[in-house]
Amino acid sequence: MTTSTGRAHLAHQPPTVWIRYEDNKDPLRELPLSELRLADFDGTVPWRQVRSVKGLDHFSGKYASMTTGGHVVYESQLELARLLLADFDPQVRHIYAQPCRVVARVDGKTRHHVPDFLLITGSGTVQVVNVKPAELLADPKIAQALAWPGELIRQHGWAYEIWSGDDPALLKNVRFLAAYRRPGVVPTEEIDLAWETVQDGEQLASAEHRLAKALDRELHEARPPILSLVWAGRLSTDLTLPLSGEWILRRSR
Repeated sequence: MTTSTGRAHLAHQPPTVWIRYEDNKDPLRELPLSELRLADFDGTVPWRQVRSVKGLDHFSGKYASMTTGGHVVYESQLELARLLLADFDPQVRHIYAQPCRVVARVDGKTRHHVPDFLLITGSGTVQVVNVKPAELLADPKIAQALAWPGELIRQHGWAYEIWSGDDPALLKNVRFLAAYRRPGVVPTEEIDLAWETVQDGEQLASAEHRLAKALDRELHEARPPILSLVWAGRLSTDLTLPLSGEWILRRSR
């Protein structure tokens, strides 16, 4: 049983971690959690294979991440939302989906858990993320299933997050901006010109008028280069506000 705070009773038996690799000769490796290092995730693949099956009430797939330069799997729309935020975050340098399986003795039983994501920042901070709808977190069984991995991860010196969503406008804007994440979607020369012309603190509408004139294009054709800069983090704005010409643009320092 868990306590009123949702903490699980962990046995003294050292927990272990199983990791799956691309190496066909040695695809599975086990090591003590206490010995786990970031280098152990080099050449790994997600713990589970993700398939889309007609008729299921969840949506899974593969997201083309600009952070990793490859595909990252997800098993629900909520996971995809968290994945988009991680890919948009300039501090995040690598994303692993289903990075491992953690095995530990909890409340007298052997428990298994596969985290949803492992995020690594440029400063070396490591964050393990589990994604779960808010309405399910009140279930004691689910609370326990998420509590004991968190205790172990924090004891290991890594951060732990249970994510249930964010501001709807923010998520909508990041989802929209992700359309401009791929190189070549907007010509590089147009993005460079947008960077030269956008002034710090001006509204999006004003920046679009100036860029359209510089490009000798229609007004609506000036927005994609600017939004590409927002996705790249070179320009920032308050993404909790709906997309409009009133967005205030800030140049990165």
